[in-house]
Amino acid sequence: METDTKSDEKPAAGGLASVLRHDLPASVVVFLVAMPLCLGIAVASGAPLAAGLIAGVVGGVVAGLLGGSVVQVSGPAAGLSLVVADLVMRYGWRATCMITLLAGALQLLLGLCRVARSALAVSPAVVHGMLAGVGVVIALAQLHVVLGGSPQRSAIENLVELPHQIVHNHTHAVFVGLLTIVVLIAWTRLPQRVRSLPAPLAALLVASVTAWAAGWQVTRIDLSVSLDSWVGPVWPSGDWHGIVAAVLLVALLAGVESLLCSVAVDKLHRGRRSDLDRELTGQGVANMVTGALGGLPVAGVIVRSTTNVRAGARSRWSTIIHGVWLLLFALGFGWMIALIPMEALAALLVFIGVQMVNMGHLRNLRGHNEVPVYVVTMAGVVLLGLAEGVLVGLGLAALLALRRLTRVTVRATAESDGRWHVVIGGSLTFLGVPTLTSELRAIPAGATVDLDLNIDFMDNAAFEAIHDWRQDHERGGGTVNIDEIHDEWYAMAASGVRMFPAKTPPRAPDRWWLPWSHRRRGRRVSHPPMAARHSRLADSPAVPDLLAGAREFHRLTAPLVRPLFHGMARTQEPSHLFITCADSRIVPNLITASGPGDLFTVRNLGNLVPRLGAAPEDDSVAAAIEYATEVLNVRTITVCGHSGCGAMGALLSAGEKVADQPALGRWLIHGNHTLARFIAGEGAGEDHGPLDRLCRVNVIQQLENLRTYPQVDRLFRSGDLELVGLYFDIGTARVHLLEQHPPVVSGPA
Repeated sequence: METDTKSDEKPAAGGLASVLRHDLPASVVVFLVAMPLCLGIAVASGAPLAAGLIAGVVGGVVAGLLGGSVVQVSGPAAGLSLVVADLVMRYGWRATCMITLLAGALQLLLGLCRVARSALAVSPAVVHGMLAGVGVVIALAQLHVVLGGSPQRSAIENLVELPHQIVHNHTHAVFVGLLTIVVLIAWTRLPQRVRSLPAPLAALLVASVTAWAAGWQVTRIDLSVSLDSWVGPVWPSGDWHGIVAAVLLVALLAGVESLLCSVAVDKLHRGRRSDLDRELTGQGVANMVTGALGGLPVAGVIVRSTTNVRAGARSRWSTIIHGVWLLLFALGFGWMIALIPMEALAALLVFIGVQMVNMGHLRNLRGHNEVPVYVVTMAGVVLLGLAEGVLVGLGLAALLALRRLTRVTVRATAESDGRWHVVIGGSLTFLGVPTLTSELRAIPAGATVDLDLNIDFMDNAAFEAIHDWRQDHERGGGTVNIDEIHDEWYAMAASGVRMFPAKTPPRAPDRWWLPWSHRRRGRRVSHPPMAARHSRLADSPAVPDLLAGAREFHRLTAPLVRPLFHGMARTQEPSHLFITCADSRIVPNLITASGPGDLFTVRNLGNLVPRLGAAPEDDSVAAAIEYATEVLNVRTITVCGHSGCGAMGALLSAGEKVADQPALGRWLIHGNHTLARFIAGEGAGEDHGPLDRLCRVNVIQQLENLRTYPQVDRLFRSGDLELVGLYFDIGTARVHLLEQHPPVVSGPA
């Protein structure tokens, strides 16, 4: 989705048109989503219902106008409801408003100090676990309301009392709650036109109308707050330590949630990136205003922000206008809120609470071994409380991080030729010295040892352990060859160089692109066990090179690219079908600077594309074209020729060079159209000799041959496929664009 990169300026002539076309409709959609959520979160927080609407208005207008994110929507957040509910119970509502105001002032100060980026250091596992725990607590509490009862003081009490509440439920309340949840679940399966009305609003409308028509006895919402009865915040009474802790908790939780939401929303659009310090400042001002007006704390919320982006918002005006819609609704249509059953709002909160336990987050965290942090944080929030659960989660995350930073792996393997191969990985600190020395001392005296250090840090204790073992081993007649894959920690320490900085990022192996023959000198090649079992085959220099290359890949490159390949393990999504010659000097990924997953490659002699139905028949290229266009949905087909092509040289010699290769002769028949064009004089403008001209003409001919395939021609004419011809001059290592056929949409027949 394209976005206006100048979207945070006041709308000028062109900008006003964009606001009316994109932002105004998006603001209506966000308003319809936000209105029931503002009411529901106010209920979950134990605050006046008007406080939720006030927070929605302030979050839209103030945070939208002053914040640093273009399309983020702020308002009352479910993740803060437990904190607010506890503060209301402890200090009262008016004192809670003062705490919100002070928390906003603290956020403003932190934003002015430009420390917003440091908030991103909080582990996402802790944040997601906290939100999941909050969701469980909300769902358990509001489930009692759905059943016609009242929530208890804690999640444990709610869980204990739940069986009794189920037995003694209020029938009409249960009907309203079940109807609300059924509509919320079924709404996503309805046609797109129907789903233009947001599910939360639709569920409340259906539940309200049904309860009114059926005459069910339900609890109605009371919106009894007016401007005449408004009272300002008051200073909370009690231990000042608890008040300070409450201010810090609200400020940090709301700030972190807003900043993480900004980062997540940036991934959904291509406009201006968020200014996190400005966002934190804007959130601070918004919380000061909402606290002064008697509203809930505000934060950036992902559901409303995602809805805003998907609805087509291009600028912050969508967020601001949605706040205006909330204000107009509260002032002009507030009486409609009294028609909503409280049980319907509670059912909406149960649904939201269950959704906050996002299994997708668990799948993402599992690959990084952070599920324990998520689970412990969630359990801590449910069993102990929000602040306590977050602290427990942060502590566990810190312990796991410390364990990873000090983890060392030592793998010693005896090879068939008597050599020992030792690989040491991780961060070498004094904590890993016992494991390190235990493995090294197990190597027999006098053995030749190839020691690979795949480490990102080495302290003095680890260096001395390795260095002392090496000296002892060499004094006993052995040999130790040390190969450092990253920075030379051992060599630097041995020379007395200061070891700073403490950590270094991994880097790709040097000169990975060189041929084996250029890297063979000075390189040790040790054969795996199968090389000894196939001694005659191992005498060929290609086999040791191939096996040593595979081992080098495992040692140097595989650790760097493993996350990339892990994400591609299930499917491929290349953007190009790349047809080129089988010539050993042509490396498609090298000359196009592409990586895994970019090119679906076909290689053959002469980069030929047999015309459809041409004899002799050959389905290999046709099958690749069919699969690439119809299954992989590639958007570009490139034919790449090169200088000095042997297949073109055979064509130019009228087949003399392939007289003894009948299969090759039959294959080169597919190049006869290229030869005919060359004889007709095409390519005469080139001055590098006849072979070079023929190689270039061949690329153009193969592009035309591609058009004989119906699916290629159809996609090309519809504008869904582009055909490109490239030519690689081996002598100068330059890639030339010979011809480019951009997709052309055909006109009416």
